[in-house]
Amino acid sequence: MARVTKPLSDTQIKQAKAKDKEYNLTDGAGLMLRIKPNGSKLWLFNYYRPFTKKRANMGLGKYPEVTLADARKFREQARNLLAKDVDPQADKIQQTQEQKEAIENTFGKLAEKWYTLKKQQVKAETADKAWQTMNLHVLPLLGSVPIHLVKPKLVIDILTPVASKGSLETVKRLCRNINEVMRLAVASGLIEVNYLADITKLFAPPKKTNMPTISPERLPELMKALSSASIMKVTRCLVEWQLHTMTRPIEAATAKWEDISVIDKVWVIPADRMKMKKPHTIPLSHQALSLLELIKPISGHREYIFPSHRDPKSHANSQSVNMALKRMGFNGQLVSHGLRALASTTLNEQGTFDSDVIEAALAHVDKNEVRRAYNRAEYLERRRNLMEWWSGHIEKASTGNMSIVG
Repeated sequence: MARVTKPLSDTQIKQAKAKDKEYNLTDGAGLMLRIKPNGSKLWLFNYYRPFTKKRANMGLGKYPEVTLADARKFREQARNLLAKDVDPQADKIQQTQEQKEAIENTFGKLAEKWYTLKKQQVKAETADKAWQTMNLHVLPLLGSVPIHLVKPKLVIDILTPVASKGSLETVKRLCRNINEVMRLAVASGLIEVNYLADITKLFAPPKKTNMPTISPERLPELMKALSSASIMKVTRCLVEWQLHTMTRPIEAATAKWEDISVIDKVWVIPADRMKMKKPHTIPLSHQALSLLELIKPISGHREYIFPSHRDPKSHANSQSVNMALKRMGFNGQLVSHGLRALASTTLNEQGTFDSDVIEAALAHVDKNEVRRAYNRAEYLERRRNLMEWWSGHIEKASTGNMSIVG
């Protein structure tokens, strides 16, 4: 006849005294209370491990923190797992690990890793701006949330107030950056699916606004205004340098003498000063080289080609050209970045230049790695012809010798 174990009672447990050696009080079905010589009482669940059938004890906690009723619940949970051939002790370890990972791997922690990687991929100021926007709108509410609990509804509630203010461009950038954090979590094996992949579709897209620029027919008007503008010589040289080289404002303003090769007639902008973190080689037309000769007495002994007026050891402000264009009467019609659009439109309208060559001249990165490598080698001479034509076109528009290098 099978031995029947009498269940424990609270009174029996309370009255159990410590002895010289530890002993057990059994409640049945593998549950027991171990009484230690020091008087402590520990709940244990004794069972056979699945498959190996080896005996094992699983700690359930200390009495009275874990009551008799609690211990019995734990026993039932463990027996249910055993019925499915799941080791309850291994399951507990796994759950503890998952809870630990949930605490350690919050959205905020992953966002910090994303920010570190972002600074290696784009300019520091671009990464800093993205981080500041995340800090302002997202991290105060999402930073402490475990990454596996970040779901669309939660993020929608955070972004909706931002969209309601009309800041649709900010919402678009936040969606992109949040998704980059989530993709990092997927790549790290912390989550299997990024449920936020399509969250951008829930918000109205921002209205696309192009940088103000002028039509190609107004280039002579620009050169005439530039010839009589009341601006400093360095600023005028910077305007024409940016126009001739088709570079972005910050790239032109931070140009260094060490990056110029007069022999090879090229300007090589290092990757860390380019928007897409790729080095960019610009063939220099004879007009661009003449401009360098013109400004050399002013800054040839310094690091930067276009020095700052207030601090000659630093470079000119990237907004200097914008301010000059405003003084010249182009406020709202043309900005410094629009000079690139002016060049692009003019060159594309000619119909004689390959669009890929024009894109390469503008430092628009080709997403195809193989073709991009080919472009760097093959397009350089073709771009040299393009740059010579463009500078010649600027010079022709400068009737009456308006160009400072004409």
